[in-house]
Amino acid sequence: MGAPRISWRTAAVTGVATVLAGSSAGTASWAAYRLLMAQAGIARGVIGRDTSKPPEADGIYTAAFRAPQPWRAGKPVDVHLMVFGDSTAAGVGCLSADEVPGVRVARGLAEATGLRIRLSTKAISGATSKGLAGQVDAMFVAGPPPDVAVIFIGANDITKKHSITASARRLGAAVARLQLAGSVVVVGTCPDLGTVSAIPQPLRTIVHNWSARLAKAQFAVTAAASGHPVPLGDLGPEFLTAPDRMFAADGFHPSADGYALAAAKILPVLVTAIADRSPEISQALAFSSDRRAVAGDTAERRGIAARLRGLIESPGWRPRRAMGSVHIEMPVQN
Repeated sequence: MGAPRISWRTAAVTGVATVLAGSSAGTASWAAYRLLMAQAGIARGVIGRDTSKPPEADGIYTAAFRAPQPWRAGKPVDVHLMVFGDSTAAGVGCLSADEVPGVRVARGLAEATGLRIRLSTKAISGATSKGLAGQVDAMFVAGPPPDVAVIFIGANDITKKHSITASARRLGAAVARLQLAGSVVVVGTCPDLGTVSAIPQPLRTIVHNWSARLAKAQFAVTAAASGHPVPLGDLGPEFLTAPDRMFAADGFHPSADGYALAAAKILPVLVTAIADRSPEISQALAFSSDRRAVAGDTAERRGIAARLRGLIESPGWRPRRAMGSVHIEMPVQN
């Protein structure tokens, strides 16, 4: 999402209003255009400017230790997880490293498998799909490709009025490059920016529709490139229902609870994908879940912040083999 130095509020609402109202000048009246521009100004004033930086979160995560271990060249790990994308991928809005979505996914994967998971982040706050190529280039310069890549991208493509078709194409190219390099790729598609309450109607509906269109296009290109798309726009109703809890103080980025929901949606898809690819991961999953079932592990499940951990620790979430593939059975959540 938004960069620390470039206000989403300025780029987003002004840009969207200008393009969507101005580009339809043949059918939209001047009055309608001025209404959207006025609403853009109101939203900018309400939301303000975010200058925060995400917590440092990279390192090696294991089931045995809550705190990550620093990584250095030559230090052994079982799975290298790399996060690409924008400020939501980096964790802007989080107050501690434990809240960062990459940390939640890395820790959940470590707890599910008992393996050592290295987390490294290439995400840049303010990035659009145009920037993904540079992030992937930087990864190849720094070292070998990761075992698993997670991408959060799309919000800034909406706020900076980029073409939906071009944005989706750029994402598809990045997924294809990572897949060709041997990485399992999971993509969290564009969130629903129509949940940002500071944007009034009818501008909010316009932003919602454009977010949905981009998310749909991202889903298609990711699947076509053999990646694994996860529709984060589906979380929109929960953000609308409890905005004070789901959004950070800036009113735009997710809060710890909002990131927990996103990570809980990403994680099962990620685990299934790597279990299908790696017999070692599949065996680790089977051993870990069987051990918890025998031990009668009953982790506490209080609140949304505990949902991800509860998902991983539930004895009901177990890998099953069918026709040579591994599938994850998720427990029913109330």
